[in-house]
Amino acid sequence: MTQDATQDDALLKLLGEGHGGVLVTLKKDGRPQLSNVTHVYYPDERVIRVSLTDDRAKTRNLRRDPRASYHVTSADRWAYTVAEGTADLSPVARDPHDETVEELVRLYRDVSGEHPDWDDYRAAMVRDRRLVLRLRVERAYGIPKR
Repeated sequence: MTQDATQDDALLKLLGEGHGGVLVTLKKDGRPQLSNVTHVYYPDERVIRVSLTDDRAKTRNLRRDPRASYHVTSADRWAYTVAEGTADLSPVARDPHDETVEELVRLYRDVSGEHPDWDDYRAAMVRDRRLVLRLRVERAYGIPKR
């Protein structure tokens, strides 16, 4: 089935209506590993960004196989979007003012607004070994909102 641009736009719009979704990565044995995560969708780039921790299964899975899917649903659960793409992982945060931490600050602001203590947040990103997943949306399917 070929999807027209209007339906694609409607499906992708759902990605920007909230910040919660399910990230699906692939385990070594090929079975899916699912994680509830917080995201921001940047429609001008067709990229979903998620803050990850370096030592988690989803991060290891993406390093081994960068194929991933991301699922979001409407509040009434009648509409949903699954975005498929190839993951790009930033370097792990190593300094409170490195490029990764700057991207994490942007991500935080786009989800929650201003942090009460940016110095503490920046230090925590380094301490927690955070990085950014950039999932470039290559295909989307689902049921758009009416």
